[in-house]
Amino acid sequence: MSMNKTRMSRVSEEIKKELSILLQREMKDPRIGFVTVTDVEVTSDLQQAKVYISVFGDESKREESLKGLQKARGFLRTEVGRRIKLRHVPELLFKLDASIDYGNKIDNLLREISPNEGEK
Repeated sequence: MSMNKTRMSRVSEEIKKELSILLQREMKDPRIGFVTVTDVEVTSDLQQAKVYISVFGDESKREESLKGLQKARGFLRTEVGRRIKLRHVPELLFKLDASIDYGNKIDNLLREISPNEGEK
């Protein structure tokens, strides 16, 4: 049974929204830094959801956050399932969003706003 595009994108949006809230409020793992969910793609059979994330910080921060998220996958999936009415909640696959180097962008913006911040 294949799912129509509108429903797929609605499911993607909902997962994105709920995950964003969960990542802001529920994550106790210190490894998980400032993470933004940039995109979610569900497969047409709803078996999997690719969750693209960007992480504030350097390479090691990204790796750590990704590890923490992998570990929290089951928890996050359960929580998403409680919030979204789906017969089957897709398995979450976390991937770093390479299309934007978000952390660097923010770092640079912050530097422009307060150029002397680094000297404290």
